[in-house]
Amino acid sequence: MQVEKFNYDNQIVKQFMIASVVFAIVGMLVGLIIAVQLYVPELNFGIQYLTFGRIRPLHTNAVIFAFVGNIIFAGVYYSLQRVCKTRMWNDRLSQFHFWGWQLIILAAAITLPLGITTSKEYAELEWPIDLMIAVVWLSFGANMFGTILKRREKHIYVAVWFYIATFVTITVLHVVNSIEFPVSLFKSYSVYAGVQDALVQWWYGHNAVAFFLTTPYLGLMYYFLPKAANRPVYSYRLSILHFWALIFLYIWAGPHHLLYSALPDWAQSLGTVFSIMLIAPSWGGMLNGLLTLRGAWDRVRDNPILKFMVVAVTAYGMATFEGPMLSLKSVNAISHFTDWTIAHVHIGALGWNGMLSFGILYWMVPKMWGTELYSKKLANSHFWISTLGIVFYAVPMYWAGIAQSLMWKQFTPLGVLQYPNFLETTLQIIPMYIIRSFGGLLYFAGMFMLVYNLIKTAKAGKFIKNEEAEAAPYEKDADKLKRGMIHRWLEKRPVKFALLALVVVLIGGLVELVPTFLIKSNIPTIAAVKPYSPLELQGRDIYIREGCVSCHSQLVRPFRSETERYGEYSKAGEYVYDHPFLWGSKRTGPDLAREGNKYPNVWHYLHMEDPRQMSPGSIMPRFPWLLTQTLDITTTPAKINAMRSLGVPYEIGYENFANQDLQKQADVITQDLIKNGIPAEPDKDIIALIAYLQRLGTDIKVNQATIK
Repeated sequence: MQVEKFNYDNQIVKQFMIASVVFAIVGMLVGLIIAVQLYVPELNFGIQYLTFGRIRPLHTNAVIFAFVGNIIFAGVYYSLQRVCKTRMWNDRLSQFHFWGWQLIILAAAITLPLGITTSKEYAELEWPIDLMIAVVWLSFGANMFGTILKRREKHIYVAVWFYIATFVTITVLHVVNSIEFPVSLFKSYSVYAGVQDALVQWWYGHNAVAFFLTTPYLGLMYYFLPKAANRPVYSYRLSILHFWALIFLYIWAGPHHLLYSALPDWAQSLGTVFSIMLIAPSWGGMLNGLLTLRGAWDRVRDNPILKFMVVAVTAYGMATFEGPMLSLKSVNAISHFTDWTIAHVHIGALGWNGMLSFGILYWMVPKMWGTELYSKKLANSHFWISTLGIVFYAVPMYWAGIAQSLMWKQFTPLGVLQYPNFLETTLQIIPMYIIRSFGGLLYFAGMFMLVYNLIKTAKAGKFIKNEEAEAAPYEKDADKLKRGMIHRWLEKRPVKFALLALVVVLIGGLVELVPTFLIKSNIPTIAAVKPYSPLELQGRDIYIREGCVSCHSQLVRPFRSETERYGEYSKAGEYVYDHPFLWGSKRTGPDLAREGNKYPNVWHYLHMEDPRQMSPGSIMPRFPWLLTQTLDITTTPAKINAMRSLGVPYEIGYENFANQDLQKQADVITQDLIKNGIPAEPDKDIIALIAYLQRLGTDIKVNQATIK
């Protein structure tokens, strides 16, 4: 049989690896800064671009899309060429993908601290960057499928199944969740409102974790773990069950992020049921990974690469057991909005994604530079300091989360809240925040051990830019579909495989989303709820700009502890004009759904100037720039027009005199502040923000609310 000679492109792998390590350091540094800001709020140094609300999404985007994203692409480009026995389809497309992705990351690093954000978790980037993401992502998909189609192997390996599912699903998720109405180059509004926006966002948010932080990493696990262990995958049949069950079930689970919310009960129940079922395929994948090491456990003791991978797969198992448990309503009632969720997320991020990434880097660099790892002892030290970092990070956050929930729900024997002041809970968990930041520091320190070890390894060898290889060409046969060989038949047909994966994924999304949009009874409206005034709309955008949603929820759940603390529980009809929704996912501060008229205007003014003068011990940063920055009212007509286009009932032509109403409302608030001794000016950002905060929850008087 004729053998063809060719070579693998290691240059693109090297580029993505370097970018991944650099952005890992940047993303973790920002994470460490915001962790410390939770007990030293002055750490933003009075700079508006460094507040917790603005740089928290910078941290999440840097870790998810810059660190993890780049290592995914490095691993895919490395493994795909080798399991397909061919070079990447198009080198120029590879380079376009690399530089395009780095440009997106740079755009995120600039815009997020500037407050240019949609506020939608894991999808904060504005519409021009969303378009860039779509173009670059499609270029990656084209290059991947081009490579698969010109492969020299008949069957596509299990790792490639997960790469294909990742591409098709992330494409759908990004497009659906990112449909927005542009107001300007740096501002847009989600086309979805309130409950519908919440459902779409968490359908996206949960599955961004599933199909960006999980499925590609499972593909990497199926390639690099057997390679590092020099063992075949434990079970081919189990990998088939793992793959198809996982991608079918995962897409349904998003609504478990919205339990006890204004989302229809049937959607919440679907999310819970499918989340529980997810345990089976998730643990099937974990066991398939760990059992691949059967007969090789003695190597784990001496091989730091395998140590990283074993802990990573174990963390995956822990996180995918805990996730379904958190979807149980009884558990979710305790965990949601607390730091328990932060601990859960970081078991996956630091344990599963981080540790597997480190193992892959330690494995690939010696191979690509034709040498041995510089120091196994240093890699072992990195392993232990990272593992300890995870423990010191997660344990206090679990502790803090449980403490928060118990204190929020505690009543005295007389039937009143024992801790009515939310701040009491915050002050109680400060020690846990300090311990958590120490754990983050340990994990961060391990990165420098990794960098030093990899640089020394590279210097000891010589980079193999084009790695020579040879293989026999793929000769297509005319095999027929035989009973019991369906999957083998499908593995030879990547396009059909991708289409089937797309259909399997779409089923759950369509069943959940379509009824919520088409059946009016799912989102009952309330006649008393009116659109925001122009000043309130501007204030809402300032609230979004400053990242207030990172710390404050706007959703009162139907628990006695919450209705006693905040007021009447939230109704779906209250949010019909909210583009985007702002329910939040974490309460570092109190819920604001019923904030309107709770405090006088002067309280809000002084609270934003310096929170500690109104709430001694508060960990909220100061926002003095809101008192001096001039509100840009030139955008008001465009915002009114955009909202009307999205179905908000502003009368035709209202944009022409909206600013007149804005000025009138601003003057009323300003005069009230002046009467109370505050030399306020009506054209400042703070006036608009106060108007928005004073509006929250005031539309309905529950006894008079009319449901139609």
